Amino acid sequence: MAKTAKSLTHLALHKFKNNLWGVLSFYFILLCALIAIFAYVLAPDKSANANQMHLSIHSMSPGFSVKMLKIPEEIEEENSKIKQLFYGKKSIGEEIPITDYVFKEEELAVELYTREGLETIHREFIISENFPAELSIEEIENQFIYKKTFLLGTDKYGRDFLSRILIGTRISLFIGFIAVLISLVIGITLGALAGFYGGKVDNFIMWLINVTWSIPTLLLVIAMTLALGKGFWQVFIAVGLTMWVEVARVVRGQVMGVKELQYITAAKALGYKNLKIITQHILPNVMAPVIVISAANFASAILVESGLSFLGIGAQPPIPSWGAMIKEHYSYIVLGKAYLAIIPGLAIMSLVLAFMLIGNALRDALDVKT
Repeated sequence: MAKTAKSLTHLALHKFKNNLWGVLSFYFILLCALIAIFAYVLAPDKSANANQMHLSIHSMSPGFSVKMLKIPEEIEEENSKIKQLFYGKKSIGEEIPITDYVFKEEELAVELYTREGLETIHREFIISENFPAELSIEEIENQFIYKKTFLLGTDKYGRDFLSRILIGTRISLFIGFIAVLISLVIGITLGALAGFYGGKVDNFIMWLINVTWSIPTLLLVIAMTLALGKGFWQVFIAVGLTMWVEVARVVRGQVMGVKELQYITAAKALGYKNLKIITQHILPNVMAPVIVISAANFASAILVESGLSFLGIGAQPPIPSWGAMIKEHYSYIVLGKAYLAIIPGLAIMSLVLAFMLIGNALRDALDVKT
């Protein structure tokens, strides 16, 4: 039996490896997962949520470079390395875009960056009040005045767009993971109970499934979000609670077919408890279609979260969300800055497409009939 199981697993893995689009999708999703984990390591802007604003350089084109003056805070709050990896730095000081600067006796005089046609603005900083006293003029110049390049330009608030896109990957993957996890726990539990026990238990669960199924997903998510409140985790829970229905229906149908097989009858005759029969003998043999559905639900969760963020009831600012980025910049499509909305749109499309393709590849690989 173990040899047969091993051979079936090997056959499914071999079929998956031969699916080019499935393999490419797997590596793309793996790449996105690594980007999500190490987003603050890769992002040029390491402040929390990449929320360092520079209004004077808003909506700049990709590749834009400017000279920056950094004014350090008197007491910078430092997170541990682990917290910085997941939440970014609490404080990185104030960054000011400048065009030119000159050191005087006790002051640093700078010419602030302004767009063409606008009046030049000058500003002075007292060196002893704004920079560490132990540093010389040369050390201040080397440490706090530098050139900064925005590879994808800046958004309408002057934030680094590349950093926002990278950290936004985290939202999309987390929403998919949490939503799928919640849907699997609820769907498998209810589907297994309905399929195994039948009768009144099945009737009640099917009634619950049909009621939930009859409500449009987006409206149900909006209602739950309004009930739970706007926020990061509320969206995760709301999306997850709307995606268990399809899982439950599939698990119920699979369990109803498997429970009539001879090895289940033998397990009952040997006196095994129902819980053990369900968890150890039935569910392991019905997980193939559930895995395929999970991939599709992952893609659906990403789309739903993006739609909620576009409507303003998803992840709340300043948390970077691809859907919120499209909402903030869709008007720029007619203003010559279409990439500000197209780039997050392409990110959503590519990630959703990858999950759909890997779902199709898993379906073909796990289909024993082929």
